Amino acid sequence: MENSLIQPDDIWILWAFLAGWAAVSIYLEQNYKWASKLSGAIIALVGAMILANVGIIPLESPAYDTVWEYVVPLAIPLLLFQANIRKIWNESGRLLLLFFLSAAGTVAGAIIGFFLLKDIVPGLDQVGAMMTGSYIGGGVNFAALSTKFEAPGELVSSAVVADNLMMALYFFILMALPAINFFTKKFKTPYMDERSKISSQERGETEAASYWGRKEMSLQDIGLAVGTSFALVAVSFFIADWFAEVIPAGEDTHIIANVLNGILGDGYLMLTTLTMVTVTMFPRYFEGIRGAQEIGTYLIYIFFVVIGVPASIVLIFQNAPMLLVFVFIVVMSNMLVSFVLGRLFKFSLEEVIVASNANIGGPTTAAAMAIAKGWTKLVVPILLVGTLGYIVGNYIGTGIGVWFSGF
Repeated sequence: MENSLIQPDDIWILWAFLAGWAAVSIYLEQNYKWASKLSGAIIALVGAMILANVGIIPLESPAYDTVWEYVVPLAIPLLLFQANIRKIWNESGRLLLLFFLSAAGTVAGAIIGFFLLKDIVPGLDQVGAMMTGSYIGGGVNFAALSTKFEAPGELVSSAVVADNLMMALYFFILMALPAINFFTKKFKTPYMDERSKISSQERGETEAASYWGRKEMSLQDIGLAVGTSFALVAVSFFIADWFAEVIPAGEDTHIIANVLNGILGDGYLMLTTLTMVTVTMFPRYFEGIRGAQEIGTYLIYIFFVVIGVPASIVLIFQNAPMLLVFVFIVVMSNMLVSFVLGRLFKFSLEEVIVASNANIGGPTTAAAMAIAKGWTKLVVPILLVGTLGYIVGNYIGTGIGVWFSGF
C-alpha cells in the first residue's frame, strides 16, 4: 500500500481519480460501441482494480472511506426518487416476481455455501450477510451490511475483490448469453426480435448515449434533488441512532429486542425505508424533480470505482481463495434458479438476464446492460424493481447475518 505511486494521503489527487475515472467510464460507454456493450460500471470497476494491483493507486485511503460513509448514503435516496411502491407494482409486477425468484436463488446459495464452508472460512457469517445483501440489490447493500456487522477491514477487502472478480465474470457471461443458440431456443426473445428490426443506420449513437441524452434540468431541480437527499439521510440516520440507543441489545437481551435494534437502529435500512415511504406518500413532488437519477447514478459510478480498488488479487488467492468459492456458489445458485424458474414461468430471456443482473449488481448495472443491449422497454421497469432490492436486500442480508452468527 505504501509503495503505490499515489500515496493514501494524497486526497485531492485520489478524488480527482475517483471522480475523473467515473466520468471517463461514462464517456466511453456513451461514445464507443465496445464500451457500451461492456457497460460503464464494469469499466469503472475493472480500471480501478488494474491500477490498484499494478501499484498506481493505494489499496486503502481516507478518500475511499469518504465514498463509503457519505457518497453512498447520499446516492441511495436519489436513486429511490422513482421508487413509488404503487408504481413499481402497477408497471413492473411481472418483473418483480422474477426478481424475487432470482433473490431466492441468492439466499439458497448463501445458505448452501455457508454450511459447506463455515468451518474453513473465518468470518463467513459476516461475509454471508454482506454477499446476500449485495446479491439482492448490488454493492450499495454490501457497503451497508459491512458497516452494520462491523466486519474487519481485511475481511471486507478480501470479500470485495472476490465479489468484484465474480461479478465482472458473471456480467460478461450475461452479456454473452443472448448470442448462444441454446438459450435463444429455450426462451422467448421479444426484445431482441424487436431490436433486430432496427437497422444499424437508424441506431447511430450508442444505446447508453441515447438513453442518457441531455434532458431539461434547472438549478431548482438540482437544489431540490441534492437538498432532499441530504435531508433524508440526516433524518434517517438521526432516527436510527435514536432507536439504537433506546432499544436494548446484547447477549443478555431478548432476541426480539436484538432484532428490533438491528432493524430500526440501522441507518441504511431506515434510509431506504423512509425514502420509499416518503416517495410513495408524495409522488408528485418527487416525480417533478428532474436529474435525481443522473446525479445518483454518477455518485454510484464513483462507488463502482472505489469497490474496484481496495483488495489485491494476489492476496486473495494467497489468503482467502475459499471466499471465491463461496461467492461462486452464491452466484451460480442465483443463475440456476433464475433461469430454471424463468423458463418454468415463461419469462423471456431478456427479463431473466436483467432480473439476475439486478440481483447481483443492482439496478444501475441491470439498467446499463438493458441500455447496452437496446432493450429500452426494460430499462425503467428494472430500475424500479432493482431499487426495491436496496430495501429487500438489506433486510434479508440482516436476517441471514443474525442467523449465521448463531453458528
